[in-house]
Amino acid sequence: MFMGTSVLSLRIDGELLDRLRDHAAKRGMSVQDYVIRTLIRDDFDERFQTAVEETEKFYGLT
Repeated sequence: MFMGTSVLSLRIDGELLDRLRDHAAKRGMSVQDYVIRTLIRDDFDERFQTAVEETEKFYGLT
């Protein structure tokens, strides 16, 4: 298994970035650290799958 590092670049809405900044600041973290911490949470996979399913339902893809 490859365990090196990679760069992930995101283009996000300004309003979402402001929300991320607020959440990160409340925890004394940078936005980057906050996002990474969120991604490595134990329940992230489950929460992400639920979000994908809800999005598919919304757009009538399922």
